[in-house]
Amino acid sequence: MFGAPPQPSKQELAAAEAQTMSDIKWTAASAVVLYLSPHLVEYVSKLF
Repeated sequence: MFGAPPQPSKQELAAAEAQTMSDIKWTAASAVVLYLSPHLVEYVSKLF
């Protein structure tokens, strides 16, 4: 009834994989920063 969408080229797949890895790295870095921020605020507030 309906045809399947065209297969992505190797270049499109490589670009999508690179973008996905970049997104995963930024997400992991953001999670670490959000986890550590309350501890950092508490540490700095104890200094002053």
